[in-house]
Amino acid sequence: MRKAEVERTTKETSVKISLKLDGKAEYDISSSIPFLDHMLTLMSHHGNLSLKIQASGDTEVDYHHLMEDIGITLGEVITKAIGDKKGIRRYGFSKIPMDETLAEVVIDLSGRP
Repeated sequence: MRKAEVERTTKETSVKISLKLDGKAEYDISSSIPFLDHMLTLMSHHGNLSLKIQASGDTEVDYHHLMEDIGITLGEVITKAIGDKKGIRRYGFSKIPMDETLAEVVIDLSGRP
């Protein structure tokens, strides 16, 4: 089974993400940013990903640090879970109407910063 767990701690944030790419979509996402939690839950549900995120940070200042560190950690956990990338294309995208808007997800697995 392709799965991984990554933790990231900085002066401003603490992020722990576990991901299972195969199997049933189960999710438990808590970042203290309700809209981000909602969007990550939808990504997990529609992507059939098992995703657990526990994240906290200095959101009283703004959401920037926490959102950035969740994004960095999510990229790291995806990279770790897919391993050698055998059979996986470098790019992927999806666009669907959802919640009265058009949602688009694009991913590049090149590993470039």
